[in-house]
Amino acid sequence: MSDNQFIAHVRKADGEQQLLETHLAETAEIAGLLAAKLGLGMAGKLLGLMHDFGKYSEKFQSYIRHATGLLDPDADEEENTPTDSKVDHSTAGAQWVYGRLKVFWAQYGIGELFGQMLGLCIASHHGAGLIDCLDPDNGEAVWRKRFNKDDALTHLAQCEQVADKSVLQQAQSLAGEALLKEMLTALDAIIRPMSESFNKERKHGEIRTPHKIEEFYLGCFTRFLFSCLIDADRINSADFEREAQKDVRRFAEMPDWQAAIDKLEAHLAQFPVRYPIDKIRRDISDTCLRRSGDLQGIYTLTVPTGGGKTLASLRYALHHAQKHRLDRIIYIIPYTSIIDQNARAVRDILGADWVLEHHSNLEPEQQSWQDKLLSENWDKPIVFTTMVQFLDAWFGGGTRGVRHVHAMTRSVLVFDEIQTLPVKCVRLFCNVLNWLAQYGCSSAGLCTATQPLLGQVPNPELGSLKLAKDAEIMGGGQDLDILFAGLSRVEIIPKLKAGGWSVDEAGAFLLERFQTASSCLFVVNTKRWAQELYQYCRRQNVPSDALFHLSTNQCAAHRRAIFDVIKQRLQDGKPVLCISTQLIEAGVDISMACVIRALGGLDSIAQAAGRCNRNGENTDKGQVYVLNLQEPDFSKVLPDITAGQANADRVFREFDGQDILQPDAMNRYFEYYFHQRGSEMSYTLANSVSGCLLDWLSDNSRNPYMPKNNKRGKAIPLLMQSFKSAGRAFAAIDAPTRAVIVPYGKGQELIAELCGAWDAKEMRRTLAQAQRYSVNVFPNVWERLQKAQAVRETLAGSGIYYLDERHYHEAYGLCVDEAGEMTFYDL
Repeated sequence: MSDNQFIAHVRKADGEQQLLETHLAETAEIAGLLAAKLGLGMAGKLLGLMHDFGKYSEKFQSYIRHATGLLDPDADEEENTPTDSKVDHSTAGAQWVYGRLKVFWAQYGIGELFGQMLGLCIASHHGAGLIDCLDPDNGEAVWRKRFNKDDALTHLAQCEQVADKSVLQQAQSLAGEALLKEMLTALDAIIRPMSESFNKERKHGEIRTPHKIEEFYLGCFTRFLFSCLIDADRINSADFEREAQKDVRRFAEMPDWQAAIDKLEAHLAQFPVRYPIDKIRRDISDTCLRRSGDLQGIYTLTVPTGGGKTLASLRYALHHAQKHRLDRIIYIIPYTSIIDQNARAVRDILGADWVLEHHSNLEPEQQSWQDKLLSENWDKPIVFTTMVQFLDAWFGGGTRGVRHVHAMTRSVLVFDEIQTLPVKCVRLFCNVLNWLAQYGCSSAGLCTATQPLLGQVPNPELGSLKLAKDAEIMGGGQDLDILFAGLSRVEIIPKLKAGGWSVDEAGAFLLERFQTASSCLFVVNTKRWAQELYQYCRRQNVPSDALFHLSTNQCAAHRRAIFDVIKQRLQDGKPVLCISTQLIEAGVDISMACVIRALGGLDSIAQAAGRCNRNGENTDKGQVYVLNLQEPDFSKVLPDITAGQANADRVFREFDGQDILQPDAMNRYFEYYFHQRGSEMSYTLANSVSGCLLDWLSDNSRNPYMPKNNKRGKAIPLLMQSFKSAGRAFAAIDAPTRAVIVPYGKGQELIAELCGAWDAKEMRRTLAQAQRYSVNVFPNVWERLQKAQAVRETLAGSGIYYLDERHYHEAYGLCVDEAGEMTFYDL
């Protein structure tokens, strides 16, 4: 290669060099295709073309030609050490784009806003996510500081002099009025009200009309474009590393939805009608088929547990995607414990090529650049992921999760068990889903038996779902009452007493029920209670082959093996006594004669009830008992359980003698539990003087920065978000967990493979399998495991850990103490 050719990457396998001109052109092509889904193809192309413009600098080229391998060529200056080896290759492109665009329509501020949006994407593409526009504490305009960085550090002038002519010519052609018109068309509904209110109110000296939601939407568009760039860059780099995988890409290829529909319809036609409930399930499915032809929007699917929601929602999604020519169906599920089950059910019907599960938490957040390039992108028609990953893609830091934002546009989003949405995330979630429906060309279905009424949250101006007309797919009011009455298969019997039930009292009650019912399930709120009840039953000589314990201390493969044994015993008419944490409540297809539920939220009680007489096989109603157990004070560590218990108790008293699983009682419960917590819904930040996360991701209204959006001098505002700080502060769950691979079954073999020599491809394959053999632990447990020397790293620096076999118990799963009867208990 001659000296006047510029290098973007060097292939690890064989030392082959990728020309910078090639990388920029190919990334631009991919980013343009991805962004074109929302009419922003030119913007996407410009991002791809200029994202690595700083690599034309002599400093970067000198580094990559003589790299020792000690540095990451795709990291910016704040990530590399030592100081004398820093190479900033992102800022130059951001400066070029911003400087080029801000001069257009300058009197309105349109060019500067769009230049800022694109510049932020470029400046942030190898860091901790989108950079802050404003520092949330001192009000400093961080983005201006970055965009005004000295040329001696960014090398923009040098890059412009030496860059390939084809790159500069195309960039100059793109960065003009046609691009601004494209972006203005896509963002017109957001920008117009801002401009109109500015023109009406400027005579007062400042803008008084708040536009928090519109400014949140501007942030969503920026994150969408950032997603297109990140995924395009990673895809092109990964395909350079592994050229063979280019052939499987389907950027602009529409799935053959009819082929999937034919398979599903043939499968549904085979279902027999044995019980009255089977007829109701078929009616629910047929209603979903009929409503799939509706206009795009946000809908609710309220179906009692056991109503066949999974396949009914799939039927709706497939037909809806075909009618509106959408790219993808994404299932967002709260628990990893049920993703495997639901994904397997869909895969068995449609085939493996249709389904992708993406919920691995084994990959360390801080990966090498080679590992990042090989990360999975959502390139199959049907994706199963978690609510945590959905929220993290939109609000978390880093660049791994954000890759999936663009995949959520032009899609059908099916949210299962939507009532589990964390209260603190309600407004953020509602605003993002509204953006996806209004601007992202997507449709959404909120599925549950206990609908939390997200369209009626307090202070809707801060974020409330904008539901479609006739949003409830099953009909509203009397229709739902009739449906729930028809699917009523249990009676809820509260057994609440002063002081609560002790372990011995609850255990004795359980064994008393077990004497008259062939199968019993006791669902508790904590792992501690599950283990203590299990041990009580063992002391009472319950036959070991009939006694089962389930908790998330067991890996998914372990739990599935237990489920398989339970289901077989139920099918054979053999006795089953199962004690489980809440993991069994959502989506687990199991039917018990009797269920006992520790007092919790009414939605949790309803989910537990769904495991009783699930198929209506017993003509008499199944019995579901609710006991208030002697539990620790959850108010500080598990406030949702405390609030749920108090409000469930209140509804029990108000609806005494009535069926509390009916919609009226459930609506009352959510009025008490969900909607009275409006002050918590904007993601408050402890010890912050500049507002909540909703503020940081919209207008930053409490930020001390003076040239604020409401004091601006031009009709079009600039972005004021504190993206990076918000990403650092955001956590979908309050106590993030860490995954450890456990030596259960095949897990031992996978641990051995990961501890040996492997390349990135083999690591990816092995980790995908190891997900089913991993357990998530909270920080306090992780600390105790480390002190006990129970966790070890597979390879030094890999960030992937495994559990010593002495700390995995056949009945309980992971134990801090060496496996035995006296195990470590946690919540």
